[in-house]
Amino acid sequence: MVPAQALAAPLAFAAALLAVSPAAAQVPGAGSRELQAFAARTTVHVTANGWTFILVERPVAPVFSFCTIADVGSVQEVPGITGLAHMFEHMAFKGTEKIGTRDPVGEKRAMDALEEAYQAYQRARLAPRTKAPATEEVARLFARFKHLEAEAERFVVKNELDQILSEAGAVGVNATTGADDTRYFYSLPANQIELFAAIESDRFWHPVFREFYEERDVVQEERRMRIDGEPLGRLSELLVETAFAAHPYHQPTIGYVSDLESITRTDAEAFFRTHYVPASMVTAIVGDVHPRTLIPLLDERFGRIPARPPAPPLRTVEPPQAAAKRVTLVDPAQPQVIVSYHRPAITDPDDAVFEAIDDVLTGGRTSRLYRALVRDQKLAVEVESFSGMPGEKYPNLWTVLAAPAIGVSPEQVLAAIDAELERLAREDVADAELAKFRARARAALLRALGSNQGLATALAHYQMLRGDWRELFRELDRFDRVTKADVRRVAAAALRPGNRTVAILVTQTAPAAPAAPPVPAAPSSPGSRGDR
Repeated sequence: MVPAQALAAPLAFAAALLAVSPAAAQVPGAGSRELQAFAARTTVHVTANGWTFILVERPVAPVFSFCTIADVGSVQEVPGITGLAHMFEHMAFKGTEKIGTRDPVGEKRAMDALEEAYQAYQRARLAPRTKAPATEEVARLFARFKHLEAEAERFVVKNELDQILSEAGAVGVNATTGADDTRYFYSLPANQIELFAAIESDRFWHPVFREFYEERDVVQEERRMRIDGEPLGRLSELLVETAFAAHPYHQPTIGYVSDLESITRTDAEAFFRTHYVPASMVTAIVGDVHPRTLIPLLDERFGRIPARPPAPPLRTVEPPQAAAKRVTLVDPAQPQVIVSYHRPAITDPDDAVFEAIDDVLTGGRTSRLYRALVRDQKLAVEVESFSGMPGEKYPNLWTVLAAPAIGVSPEQVLAAIDAELERLAREDVADAELAKFRARARAALLRALGSNQGLATALAHYQMLRGDWRELFRELDRFDRVTKADVRRVAAAALRPGNRTVAILVTQTAPAAPAAPPVPAAPSSPGSRGDR
C-alpha cells in the first residue's frame, strides 16, 4: 500500500512549481524559474522512427502513469467510414499477435476467411438493384459469414490483455476517442516498466483486429445508449451537424448508424496504417522512472516500428457563418437550450479570453449567468458554458447549455442568456471577476498536475497540440494577460447573432384525448311536447 504522505507528494510538487507570488509574477523571468525546475526533471526523447516521449522523474512512490496520444480522431474520417477512429480504440484492447489467441497462425487463416466472407456479403447487401433484392443470396452469404465468425471465435482468449495488466497491478486502464485525437492511459508499479514497453509497442506495431464485427455491434449499442436514446445526446449531435457545414467536425465521433452497420475490418486496417504512424504519436510517462535506463528500452521496443509519413493535414476550413441557425427537437424529455458560437482554435491568442468569459458567466454560484438564470429569475435549474465542442484543434464552438425550470419556456431562457451576452460585449467586467478567474484557473491547473496521470495527460496534450509541453506552464501567463478590454472585444466579435447556432429541445405534450361523440337526444314520444 502506498503511504498517505506519498499520495500527497505529487500535489505538493505541483504546488511548488506554480506557487509564484503576485510580486514575483511582476519580475521578468520570475515565473520561468518554476518551469526551469520542472524541466530539470523532464527528458524529451524522440525515437528514430519519430515517436515522441516525455519522461518526468517524480519518485515519490514506486509507480508511474502514462498517456499516449495519437494524432487521429473523427476529423480524419470521410463519408462512409465514420466511427472508425473510435472502433480502433476498441480494437487496441483486443490484444496482440501473441496476447489474446490460442493459435496465431490458425487465427489469422480464420480471420482472413471471415473477412473474405463479409466482403462478399457486403457487396451483395449494398449492390444497387433494378429489381427486387436477391434476399435469398444475401441471407446465404450472411449465414456463411456468421459460421466463419464462430470459427474464428474458437481461437480467442477473451480479455487476456486486461487480465495481464490487472495481474501486474495496473489501474485506470482506459482510452478515449474524440474529434481531434485518441488517448490511451493507465498506471503501473515502477517494476513493470518493461511490461508497459512490450505491450504498448506491440499493440501499435501489429494490432490484431480480432472480433471486429462483434465489437462493431457493441459500438452500435453504445451509440443507441449515448446518442439515440439520450435526448441531450441527440440534441447536441443535431447542433453540431447544423453549426458545421463543411468541416468534418460535423460528423459524430461515434459514427453514423449506417456506417456502423457497414465499416469493415479492411477499412479499419487501412485507417490504422494511414494514421497510426510513429511520427503522429506522443507518450508522456510520469513517476518513478529513470531516463538513463528507460530510453534504451523505448528505442528497442518502440523504435522497431517502421517509420511512415504522417497523413496529410486537413484541407477543409469551415467558412464564416453568415446567418443565425436554429434547430428544434421535439421529445418527451425535459426542455434543454444549447446556444453555440463559432470561435478560433485553442492555439489562437484569444483562447485565454474565452476561458475568462466562461468563468465570468458560469464559474460558480456568483457568476453572471448562474445568478441571472438560476438564483434570481429562477428560469433554469442549471447553466454552464464551455469551449471545445466537438474539438479544439480547429475552430470550434463556444457553448452555453441551460436546463429550463418547470413551467419556463426555452424562449425565456434564451432571452435571458442573450441579455447577459450583450451586457458582456457592452460593459467592462469588474476587477474582482477577473481576479476570481485567475485564481480559479490557477487552482484548476494545480489539480490537473496533482497526480501522475493528470500530469502525463496534460504534457502529452500540450506537446501534441501546441508542439511543446512547456506551453502547459505558460498558461498562467496567458491568463494573467487577459484584460477587461479583451473580454469586451472578443464578446462583441464572437457572441453576435449571425455567428450563433441554437438547438432547443421542446417537450412533447401528450395529444389531447378525442372528444366523446355527443349523445343524441331521445326522440319525443307521440303527443308529447318537445323542448322549445
